[in-house]
Amino acid sequence: MAGSGEPGGRTRARLAALLVDASTGALGAAGGRVAGVYLRSGTPGLLRLAVLVGLPGPLFRPWWRLHVGRPFPVADAYRLGVQVVLPNATETVRRYPQFAAGLPFPFGSVHVPVPGGGEPLGVLTVLRPATSDTVDELLDRELLARLAEGLGAELLGLADGDETAVAWDGDPLCVRPPALRPAQARAGRFTWDPATSAVRADDRLYTLLGLRPGEFAGTVPALADAVSPADAHRILAVLRETADGKPPAAPLHLRSGDGAPLLLDVCPGPVGDGPADGGAAPVSGIVFDPGPAASADGAADLLPQGVFCLDRLGTIVYVNEAAARMAGLERARLLGRPLWEAMPWLTGPPYDDHLRGVLLSHEPVHMHVRRPDTDGAGPAEGDWLAVSVHPGADILACTLVPAGRMDAPGEDVAPDGPAVAALHLPDGADAGNPPLTPLYRPIALAIALTDAVTARQVSAVVTQELLPAFGGRRLAIYLLQERHLYLAWETGFPQDFLSPFEGVGLHARLPGVETLTSGRPLFFESMRQLEATYPGIPLDAEEGARAFLPLIASGRPVGSCILGFDRPRGFSTEERTVLTALAGLIAHAMERAQRYDTEAALARGLQQALLPRRLSAHPGVETAGRYLPGTQGLDVGGDWYDVVEAGDGLALVIGDVQGHGVQAAATMGQLRSAVRAFALGDRPPDEVLSGTNRLLIDLDPGQFASCCYLRLDPATGRALVARAGHLPPLLRCPDGRTRVLEIPGGVVLGVDPRARYPVTELSLEPDAILALYTDGLVERPGADIDEGITALGQALAKAGAAAGRRGGRSLAGVADRLTAGARDAADRPDDVALLLATRRRAPGR
Repeated sequence: MAGSGEPGGRTRARLAALLVDASTGALGAAGGRVAGVYLRSGTPGLLRLAVLVGLPGPLFRPWWRLHVGRPFPVADAYRLGVQVVLPNATETVRRYPQFAAGLPFPFGSVHVPVPGGGEPLGVLTVLRPATSDTVDELLDRELLARLAEGLGAELLGLADGDETAVAWDGDPLCVRPPALRPAQARAGRFTWDPATSAVRADDRLYTLLGLRPGEFAGTVPALADAVSPADAHRILAVLRETADGKPPAAPLHLRSGDGAPLLLDVCPGPVGDGPADGGAAPVSGIVFDPGPAASADGAADLLPQGVFCLDRLGTIVYVNEAAARMAGLERARLLGRPLWEAMPWLTGPPYDDHLRGVLLSHEPVHMHVRRPDTDGAGPAEGDWLAVSVHPGADILACTLVPAGRMDAPGEDVAPDGPAVAALHLPDGADAGNPPLTPLYRPIALAIALTDAVTARQVSAVVTQELLPAFGGRRLAIYLLQERHLYLAWETGFPQDFLSPFEGVGLHARLPGVETLTSGRPLFFESMRQLEATYPGIPLDAEEGARAFLPLIASGRPVGSCILGFDRPRGFSTEERTVLTALAGLIAHAMERAQRYDTEAALARGLQQALLPRRLSAHPGVETAGRYLPGTQGLDVGGDWYDVVEAGDGLALVIGDVQGHGVQAAATMGQLRSAVRAFALGDRPPDEVLSGTNRLLIDLDPGQFASCCYLRLDPATGRALVARAGHLPPLLRCPDGRTRVLEIPGGVVLGVDPRARYPVTELSLEPDAILALYTDGLVERPGADIDEGITALGQALAKAGAAAGRRGGRSLAGVADRLTAGARDAADRPDDVALLLATRRRAPGR
């Protein structure tokens, strides 16, 4: 519906008006200062900012693109389909530390999904003043929900009901918010309908321009000539561009026929006033006469300090002579221009952080900046300016005062401001359009790496967080093993291009090797430069920059990291410093991941060795066991099951050692051996658990375990059961009824040496199915475990019935069906163990 190419006439203009209306409405509903709408893009899993009201677009560029899988409030609102409300910075830091690291200011936010036919079309988001955790009367959640629902319906209507057509792939529209207080100067409004060429003006505009209604022809050329004869061509061009969906970023500064200053501001007109489909959209405009405010220029010119003012989109709307002189430009070249074009020395890190803080938190900031070179000789050693920015309702007032020598912000933390992390989220940033803030602070990556424990998880975080920050397209990470480098992760390189480099030794003359052996990062601004340094090296592109970073942790070599860019580019001193620091973070994360992988492999091997390779068999009993390791933490834990010959019967055992890792697996092995020893002696269930309990306490591993022990007589079906803090068994009767066996039990093993474990007798009929299980199969975050046990019982009833219909029950098939959900889940926070048993009917019965 809105693509990356040229605007689509009326459709794009109508879309822009819809988005602007919803965003400005959200400002009032949430008492906010900044609002915007994210929409789905043509890239799966990527949201793009479509409109931004109240904040300069370049200051928000790191958040123009947002992947739905990242831990950010907009992504959660979209993915979960619920409102996300963050009342203040404390709650933001608690729930979304990466988001808070990028915007470390005292503000709150609200994020509301825009519903579509199936999944949301996008997210309506508002940044607002911080509040306490108490009820906030300024926040109208119901109104915000209605605004989002209305926007969703309008978007689907505009796309003729095809929600896949609702997408945004261009840069966001940046719009000034409605003024918080009425203008003191004179203003007049007009609307222009391109379909009919008619211009309608209000009485105030007639008065402002000195026209009588009968003297105005009601056409757009007549309007342009009446406002500013000398700039009529500029007015006509801006009106046509706005009708095509490209409103100007700032008001036009004009002069009336008698030389008085005027401002012209235009935007897409009201949605309901549009012409028939296919035409350009209507345009609304306001002509503004600064009036008495202009006379204040002379007074401000008398001040010795520089004074200039910005609107909430960063446009310079006033500048006195002293500020123009310090900037080294004429006032005419500063007025009406965005700050980053007129005064680029006052933008970029860390100054963008300060400006964001003023606009979001409404607190003044003070900083120092190197005075620009105004005479071509370069700034003098002591040529520094003290800059103060004071927020207002609609205007930022800035002062410039000469200051003494200060450390450059690039060299140290900026004075009077926090060191903050500018998070860059735009996955797939265009190589030809790198982010405005290319310096990615180490704290941002450090936060993102905290949850990454495996080498693949670390590599995935680097791909998502580091590449977009520098506009990179390609990444390769090699890890050192026995003095050879092996590829651990790659993305963006041509297929099989990296194969020849697999397993190269440290003697090879390759940049990925030499950056590690020398400990120095290597930067090449183009492939030609790389080829000149390493003649004959295979190249994957004709052009493009490369950065080779050593991964060294605590003085130990870990591997190397390669960043690739599709186009040539330079690397500033500060960029090289930051990339080197980031390489250190990656190296430490990789070293931690390697230790994790080693311990996890050891634990997995230990557990596989300790779990029974086969279950003891009996002609009258069929058993089936299943074990699935967790996918979080150290993957493997202390769940186990076993079937042991006990006299003329069978002992069925299941247990769960608290914790994960090698220690849990080792403790599990010791308990399994103890239980087997007691069972082989055909000891009663209570003695088996009591003896195992005392053994665990004597071993003192600092762990405890739950266990359920059942001694079954296959001939009669008589069973004796004892429990030590374990979940109750389930029993599916032959008629299909399934129930929980509420068996009295004692405390977990390893806590009380005098603990007693009562024994319960029950009967297992032929074709009945007994299920013993651990909590990983029935426990779900945020849900009561009894609900999980009930669900398992229902699944057992269905699985048993399905097996019976096929003629001859397969207990292994039942076990597979009961564990299918856990087996297919990408995220298992705990181990899963299941043991099933059934008595076979005697032949002829």
